[in-house]
Amino acid sequence: MTDSTSSDYTPWTPDDAKAWIAVPKDDDDKYSRGVLGVVTGSNQYPGAAVLGVEAALHTGVGMLRYLGPDRAADFVLHRRPEAVTSPGRVQAWLLGSGIDPDTLDGVTTDRFRQAAESGLPLVLDAGALSLRERTDATVVVTPHFRELARALGKTVADVANDPAEAAARTAGEWGATVLLKGHHTYVASPGGLRLVAASAPSWLATAGAGDALGGILGALVATHADEIAGDEDALARLAATASVVHGLAAERSSGGGPITVLSLIDALPATIAELLR
Repeated sequence: MTDSTSSDYTPWTPDDAKAWIAVPKDDDDKYSRGVLGVVTGSNQYPGAAVLGVEAALHTGVGMLRYLGPDRAADFVLHRRPEAVTSPGRVQAWLLGSGIDPDTLDGVTTDRFRQAAESGLPLVLDAGALSLRERTDATVVVTPHFRELARALGKTVADVANDPAEAAARTAGEWGATVLLKGHHTYVASPGGLRLVAASAPSWLATAGAGDALGGILGALVATHADEIAGDEDALARLAATASVVHGLAAERSSGGGPITVLSLIDALPATIAELLR
């Protein structure tokens, strides 16, 4: 594999992202619009589950099944009673946000196994990054610099000094699409597609922002299952679209000042509406 630099990456713009937003048709129902299965959050970090679920629902899915730990499920249902907490069919999985891989509980471990064996597209964050080694499914991983450095056995400086190269090399070695989070978000597919999104304000460097990004991406993946099955690079385009939407919603909610993640999430519908216009 040849080395990649930032110049090898094509900017992914709001106009590009617009084409990857699924708009419901008149004859759609909650199943045809896409169902996302979510296993995120933990007893230590139940808020991560709430943020990911909120972001996915504000991005647009027909149904969301939250199948994480009971404490996190209580928080999710308190905030979003439309979330379903019983197993059933889904089109994609969002796994790992707010989960410490060293303290997995039995429910989470079992759900991870079921998702890995489902053959459905997987969005893997934080505590689920290693699941890529135990599945034949199509995978996108969404690490930040520290998580990727830990997974690769490198220092954070190694990744931060050349994130474009780190994303591209990891995609080749892992056989997975990589979304490497940062002010410039680099997306690399195993097939060689390289995209970069740069719509995020610096205020977005805040706790919980990655949980929201995972929810946005999970929703986009669930609503584009057919495209993913027919295009090996669709997952990379969806990942870049999630980053653009995430950044634009942050810009809208910030207005030039500090951001809370829930305010970013609240801005998602208007952000998407503006993109579609």
